[in-house]
Amino acid sequence: MAESSTSGGDFLDRKSGLTKSLKKMPKLTNVLVVDDCSTDIKRLRATLHLMFGYEIDVREANTLSSAIDQVLKHKPQLILLDDNLELSADRASDSIPYLRRVGYAGPIVVVSGVATRRRRMDLMKAGAAEVLHKDDVDSVRINEVLPGILDTVGFEMTPRK
Repeated sequence: MAESSTSGGDFLDRKSGLTKSLKKMPKLTNVLVVDDCSTDIKRLRATLHLMFGYEIDVREANTLSSAIDQVLKHKPQLILLDDNLELSADRASDSIPYLRRVGYAGPIVVVSGVATRRRRMDLMKAGAAEVLHKDDVDSVRINEVLPGILDTVGFEMTPRK
């Protein structure tokens, strides 16, 4: 059967693959989204709820200082970090070392509006596990990168029930 992008076949194919692979995905229960744009936070929260259900606790911070507080209090399993926090003038490449110094050893995925090769390389050197372009963040894309990220940091990769 031929797929047609005009009939939605590509979209349904990707969603079907997402559903199958989510069964192999570890169960995340505690994620921190660090972003100063409430629309981006809502979009990431909705994406994570779509992927993991409503039992996942998606906390938010809009400055590096509040992110550090959240890390110390709640020990997130994963951080999704905006590349440019305008409210506090913090760039992800500068924020990642602070998050590491307060004891966060888990994966940090940077969500950037400028995901050039050079910027990606700089962020990876700073300690990002992955860099995603803001326009590329959806459940399918997160599902593509998350297993590899979690596996490399030793996250238990037992299937969800």
